Amino acid sequence: MRVLVTGHDGYIGAVLVPMLLDAGHDVTGLDSHLYAGCDFGTHDPGVPSLAIDVRDVTVEQLRGYDAVLHLAAISNDPVGDLNPETTYEINHRATVQLAQRARSAGIGRFIFSSSCSLYGAGGDDALDEQAAFSPVTPYGHSKILAEQDISALANEAFTPVFLRNATAYGVSSRLRGDLVVNNLVGYAVTTGEVLIKSDGSPWRPLIHIEDIARAFLAALEAPAADVHNQAFNICQTTENYRIREVGAIVEQIVPGSRVRFAAGAQPDKRNYRVSGDKVARVLPGFHPQWTVRRGVEELYDAYTRRALQLDDLTGPRLQRIQRVLELQSSGRLTEALRWVETARPAEVVGA
Repeated sequence: MRVLVTGHDGYIGAVLVPMLLDAGHDVTGLDSHLYAGCDFGTHDPGVPSLAIDVRDVTVEQLRGYDAVLHLAAISNDPVGDLNPETTYEINHRATVQLAQRARSAGIGRFIFSSSCSLYGAGGDDALDEQAAFSPVTPYGHSKILAEQDISALANEAFTPVFLRNATAYGVSSRLRGDLVVNNLVGYAVTTGEVLIKSDGSPWRPLIHIEDIARAFLAALEAPAADVHNQAFNICQTTENYRIREVGAIVEQIVPGSRVRFAAGAQPDKRNYRVSGDKVARVLPGFHPQWTVRRGVEELYDAYTRRALQLDDLTGPRLQRIQRVLELQSSGRLTEALRWVETARPAEVVGA
C-alpha cells in the first residue's frame, strides 16, 4: 500500500518506517521536524517526506494514499502541560481535521496512535477497551476527544483504527530519555542510581517500540472488517509492572546500580493496568517479541556502547520538554509550537 506516516521522524516513526518498507509498502513521511538533530546514533528516515506541521495538511496533499498512520502529536505529559491549549489544538482538533481531510481525499484507512494514558487514574484492575476513561493530564484527555470525534467519521469507505499504546521503551535513533524504562536505565548507567521519582507504587503497561510498530503493521494489513472503527490496547497483559518492579529489574541488569527513591517521592496519579487480550485475539498478525527485562538489556548495551552521559539523558537531545524549552528560549519556536520562519531547521527550509 501507499502509506503516509505523520511524525515519521520521531521516536516511534524511526522504527516503524523501516518495518513498513521491509513489508513492501510505499512510505512517505510527514513531520514538522521539531526534534531535528536530536539523534541517538545514526538517524536516516530513508523515505521521501513532507515538511509540514500537521495542523496545515491539505486534502490535495493527502490524495493518492491508501492509508494514514498518524503518530504526530505532543508526545508526553510534560510537553502537554506546558501549553494545554496547544496540546488540544494539535492532539485533538488538528488530528480530527487530518482524519476529515483524509476521508475527503479518498483514503480508506486511518490508524491513530492513541494512548493507554486515557485510562489515567484507572487503579489496579486490568482494563479492557470498554473501561471508563479517567485522564489526569491534557495529553490523556486530548486522546479521548480525538478518538471520539474520529470515530464519528467512520463509514463504509473510511476505516479508523485506534491503537492505545502502552508506555513505550526501547532503542531508537530518535531516542526519548523521558520514558520511564529508558530513563531508569539511563540513570543507572550514568550515575549508578536507579532513580525512581514516584513512590514506585503506580502500575504501567509497558511495550517496546518495535512491538508498537508491529501493531501498526498488523492493523494496516488486517481486513477492514476486523478493525473497522475499533480501539485496541497495544500491550501484552503480562507486561504490566509497578514502577518499583521495573527499578528492581534495572538494578539486577546494570552492574553496581542501586534503586533510590527521589526525596519526597509521592504516589503518581497516573496508575493503570491494561488488558492486551483483545489485540491478541482480533489481530493474529500482531506478534509482540519483547519483555521489559529484554528491553532493559538492550538499553544497557546501547547506553554503554555509546558512552551515554547524564547531561545527554537530562538535556534537550533526549528530553522532549528540554528541547522545546531550548527552542522557545532561543526564539526559534513560538508558544504555539510553530517554527519562527527564519529559524526553521534545514529539513523544513529545504522541503
